[in-house]
Amino acid sequence: MATPAFFIFLSIILSSISISFSQILLLPLTHSLSTAQFNSTPHLLKSTTTRSAVRFLHHRHPHRQVSLPLSPGSDYTLSLSIGSHPPQTLSLYMDTGSDLVWLPCHPFECILCDGKYNPNPAALNLSSTAAPTACRSRACAAAHSSLSSSDLCAISRCPLESIEVSECDSFSCPPFYYAYADGSLIAKLYTDSLSIPMSSPSLILRNFTFGCANSALGEPIGVAGFGRGVLSLPGQLTDFSPQLGNQFSYCLVSHSFDANRVHRLSPLILGRYKRKEQLGQAEPDFVYTPMLDNPKYPYFYSVGLEAVSIGKRRIESPPRLKRVDRGGNGGMVVDSGTTFTILPSDFYESVVAEFGHRVGRGHSKAGRIEERTGLSPCYYFDDRVAKVPVVALHFGGNSSVVLPRRNYFYEFWDGGDERKGKRKVGCVMMMNGGDDSEGGGPVGTLGNYQQQGFEVVYDLEKRRVGFARRKCASLWESLNQG
Repeated sequence: MATPAFFIFLSIILSSISISFSQILLLPLTHSLSTAQFNSTPHLLKSTTTRSAVRFLHHRHPHRQVSLPLSPGSDYTLSLSIGSHPPQTLSLYMDTGSDLVWLPCHPFECILCDGKYNPNPAALNLSSTAAPTACRSRACAAAHSSLSSSDLCAISRCPLESIEVSECDSFSCPPFYYAYADGSLIAKLYTDSLSIPMSSPSLILRNFTFGCANSALGEPIGVAGFGRGVLSLPGQLTDFSPQLGNQFSYCLVSHSFDANRVHRLSPLILGRYKRKEQLGQAEPDFVYTPMLDNPKYPYFYSVGLEAVSIGKRRIESPPRLKRVDRGGNGGMVVDSGTTFTILPSDFYESVVAEFGHRVGRGHSKAGRIEERTGLSPCYYFDDRVAKVPVVALHFGGNSSVVLPRRNYFYEFWDGGDERKGKRKVGCVMMMNGGDDSEGGGPVGTLGNYQQQGFEVVYDLEKRRVGFARRKCASLWESLNQG
């Protein structure tokens, strides 16, 4: 009779055959929206704009690589399993703005986390196959980007004579501290098996490196970093299978903060697939924009925003949005973990002024709604249909993306006051990033709300980001059936 180990081995072999055949892994992204946590639409929007602004400020003044995950209503999660005896499955935020996979590990203390969304019933218990990462490893140097491997081994108390002859493999990588705008964590690096239980086909990665956090401030959920780094999930997947790790895409189902739509699955696709053959000739092709290298923050997916069109008027971007300088300043980050698109103050004012010129003549400003949501401009429409101009984003490489109306203009009913009752209101879903003359880093962010209804592809081999309109729920169904 065959042993259990034989069946595990056979499963790995079959998975490898299936992977080479399809050249993609398909994963479901889930989205969270707590109706109990937010008592009104303005309350939800205010929380979301506040966290978007906080995350953007962290991009401008990063202390470490890891960026701030957002609150419910803003984030997409995927499930990963760590360990083999037995494997334990946790939900993590999928984040293109950071480059490390980290998890809450037992015993886990989360400070100021009461009432925060947490899909994980328990923190990770390290399995018997987990091993600390060595202080001389490339992974340890990546986690401690400012220190040499010799410094790290010295911190780990490796003797000088052992450091000189590179014999410090038995000394583990020291703990590292990650700080972000309103939270932080301390973690250690470990290696273990990683599997993606919900993927099709299934996948097991041996010797996967991840951060194990025993304490965190303000963040009870781990992060699956998808940034441009060696510790990110795509970065480590590339070592296992270049055709899987060199390209990934996702397609976020349009939700407009509707709880019914939020619960629909969004596809995350690792690897390349023949879109025209699998989706049909009617599907739109991608428009691509080059990735810009950021020498100071290399893990960001930075692109150049050349202009924004409001109706037929094209508003040119300032030079700092179009390129990244040698100090790492400038450009726009394509970020799955920020909700709303954020623009530098002077450019934002030009964009919304043109929008207001076209919309504001026939509609009154909703100043009270602007204060309550953090969005601006907002207008009352009462019973009339809101007529708003078309908005298009023009990126480097002569690529233009026309946004669906729901991606930049959100309409909802406000409770109003006793005299006027409920009123229909609409707000522009972009944010003012403030004065960028101080500090460094990116000056704009393309948020996930504006990415809804598009397949966004990150082609690491050709160093480009692409956008194509898709029916994301249908894309999930067609690929899942295929």
